Amino acid sequence: MNYEFSARAHTLLSSPLLSIRTQTRRGSMISLAEELPAEELFPLSLLAETASTVISADAGALQYGDPEGYGPLREWLAGDWLRAKGVEVAEGGVLLTTGSQQAIDLFSRVYIDPGDRVLVENPTSPGFLQALRMQGAVIIPVRGDAHGLLPDHLRAQIAQHKPKMLFAAPSFTNPSGILWSLARRKEVLELCASCNVLIVEDDSYGDLHFQRYGEPPARKYPSLYSLENVSSGGHVLYIGSFSKTVAPALRTGWAAGSPELIGMMTAAKQMADWQSSSLNQRLLHHLLDVSAFDLREHIALLNREYNTRLKLMAELLKRQAWKNSAYALPAGGMFLWVALPEGLDALALLKVALSKGVAFLPGPSCSVDGGAGHIRLNFSHPGRDELLLGMNLMSEAVSEFTARS
Repeated sequence: MNYEFSARAHTLLSSPLLSIRTQTRRGSMISLAEELPAEELFPLSLLAETASTVISADAGALQYGDPEGYGPLREWLAGDWLRAKGVEVAEGGVLLTTGSQQAIDLFSRVYIDPGDRVLVENPTSPGFLQALRMQGAVIIPVRGDAHGLLPDHLRAQIAQHKPKMLFAAPSFTNPSGILWSLARRKEVLELCASCNVLIVEDDSYGDLHFQRYGEPPARKYPSLYSLENVSSGGHVLYIGSFSKTVAPALRTGWAAGSPELIGMMTAAKQMADWQSSSLNQRLLHHLLDVSAFDLREHIALLNREYNTRLKLMAELLKRQAWKNSAYALPAGGMFLWVALPEGLDALALLKVALSKGVAFLPGPSCSVDGGAGHIRLNFSHPGRDELLLGMNLMSEAVSEFTARS
């Protein structure tokens, strides 16, 4: 049969991540491409104990639940966790989702029509670009620097394109790792609010902050949502996830914002899957609110180890065949965004790297246009030995590519 897929469906096949993930799962491929935390740092014993307790205590854990998500976990999130970040949420203003990617997908379905203009950081999250393209959005890039989006360029793009929204990740932008300054956050928020442009703020990486000597603490960088301090009718939808800090397989993300917006996303969720896993949400709530697990201590452990792995990756970059590459060492997140030496093309280099047994994400996957001179490297997932081997294989790929050229 000749299957007639929608025109936008073909955008789903355009990401190299599909091929990379398939090859990584089948063999001994070292992946520096994916958004993966360190498996050896998962709280396995507490998760096992919690799972046994939750399942044996109440058969309701295996039953259908509310589309909005497990009530006690939503209360814990809005009370204990978000309030500590200066985020106040109105009643009905929190939705639990199957990871932050579903929050992005649900929002795109209910807010974006084909032809709507949407502003994004450039580079930005590959998952968000894919969701927007599926909805037929016209994606407009906004330039930035080491302090965040450039207000003058943002103002010009708003005036020219009359966008419906802006997608941004002020705390360790995927893939660049940029941490916006407080002044830049205030400028962008004020500009978008005055022009009635909704901001979708992704804070999935915000807790992965590597405190270093001379740097202000993470609390000096409040979310855009908390800066506006409006829980109903505001200009910011705030999304995040426990995938990067607890375990991805729990598939628990969230969206916080105006109850009107959350209500519409909840209606879309009922059509998509009715609810995210009630079992996973109960398990996570027990882990966070009842067990001996301390999420803040666990995040501190992650940050110490990830900072070490980032420094190792950077040191290997300095020593190896591609030492003429350029990058800014991020203060958090999970990625190093690398500008390749002149003459290297990311997509062509990826073919050589895959033949060596190592993968990375090429820049075009993270860019509205262009990006061929950049690659994204994940430093959080590979252990130190695997990271060393992977970077050595990358160096071999660069040398071979250069020799072929």
